[in-house]
Amino acid sequence: MRKRTRAREFSLQALYQVDIAGGTAEAALDNIWQAHQAEQVEDEIKSFATELVCGVVENLDPIDKKIIQYAANWKLERMAVVDRNILRLGGFELLFRKDIPPKVSINEAVELAKKYSDKEAAKFVNGILDKIKIEAGR
Repeated sequence: MRKRTRAREFSLQALYQVDIAGGTAEAALDNIWQAHQAEQVEDEIKSFATELVCGVVENLDPIDKKIIQYAANWKLERMAVVDRNILRLGGFELLFRKDIPPKVSINEAVELAKKYSDKEAAKFVNGILDKIKIEAGR
């Protein structure tokens, strides 16, 4: 598995934890790294995951507003927790990480949805992130 793909999986786990249990991004990431200590996760993966998680948490309000804007007939709190956090992760990349191609951000988010949610979630994630991408002019 590619390093950035693995980092996004760790990021999703940390964001899920913050969403469910509260706490800080740093504490959630510490929990993730302790749980995967035997794997000896590379620093490059940890660094990218930290950038993503902290970026999402720091920009949560504008990211959530964009998701709500395009999630027709869906309230953020009614979305499945995993789907909501996949959208947040992809939304952060599209809105705040100009160094990551939009196609990559959307594809990675769709793959996370396929792996951790269901087929319909992947379509849902793709549709919303594509609208965010278009509005962001990317």
